[in-house]
Parts: sequence; structure tokens; C-alpha cells
Amino acid sequence: MPDFSYRLRRSGRVAILVSRYNELITGKLLEGALACCGEAGVARDEVDLIWVPGAFELGAAAAAAAKTGRYACLVALGVVIRGETPHFEYVAGEAARGVNEVAVSYALPVGFGVLTVDTLQQAMDRAGGSAGNKGHEAAAAAIQTADVLAQLRAHHAES
Repeated sequence: MPDFSYRLRRSGRVAILVSRYNELITGKLLEGALACCGEAGVARDEVDLIWVPGAFELGAAAAAAAKTGRYACLVALGVVIRGETPHFEYVAGEAARGVNEVAVSYALPVGFGVLTVDTLQQAMDRAGGSAGNKGHEAAAAAIQTADVLAQLRAHHAES
């Protein structure tokens, strides 16, 4: 379990960006992310859900959310299941690249909860099954990083 001595210190909201593609799985990742927010003291009315068509679109939606300046952190949730074509590599790689670019460009934590798996069973295992809930883990990473960045900014302002 994450250490929730971390709390969102910076004012703002949490945006959870969720892929509709493979919604059977992303819905479970979303449940984990929302549970994590609650455990960290983030009120449900301080969490915005942003639905996108697929994992590929997470980067563009994250950039638009970041540009608003209203979020302390973002959580990106999706699932890419390997098939028989190279499509998996393109989608998974671009989802990771797009989300990372937003995090770095805006100095804004973005929890990466995009599952890249070989089978539907592996996805289910990682969305609340035997391997835990990676949506919960992605939200915890985003919230903890938002706290760290707030502490760094506060320390810088004091010096």
C-alpha cells in the first residue's frame, strides 16, 4: 500500500483520463484510481473524469488538461493488448511518449496506468486481479509526485 502521509498540498484537482477502448478493463482501473484518491484525502468532487476513445488519445487529452492549469496531477488509464500486427508497439509507445511529454513540458505529475499486455487475462490480473490494480498504483504515483513537487516549490520559494 502507498504511504499516504502524502497529500495534495497544491490547490487543484485531479484529472483521470480513461480510455473507452477495452472499457471492461479500464473501468476496473478507474475504480482503483478513484479508491486511491479517496484514501489520499481527495474528495470525489475534486476529481474530473475525462473519457477518450483509446490509449493513443491520452497524450492529447492530457496536454489539454494540463494547459488549463487547474490540476495538481493527472492519471492516464488505458489498455493495449498485443495482437498479430505491429499496431501494439505504435499505440503503446505513443501513449507513453505523449503522457511523458505532458509531464515534462508542464512539470505536472501524470500517473501512467496504461497496461501493455499480451492477453486479456493479463489485463484482468492487473486491473484488480492477482497482480493488484495498476490504476490505484498510477494514482498513488501521481499524488505522491504532486506532493514532492509542491514541497520542492515551497522550499524554493523560501530560499
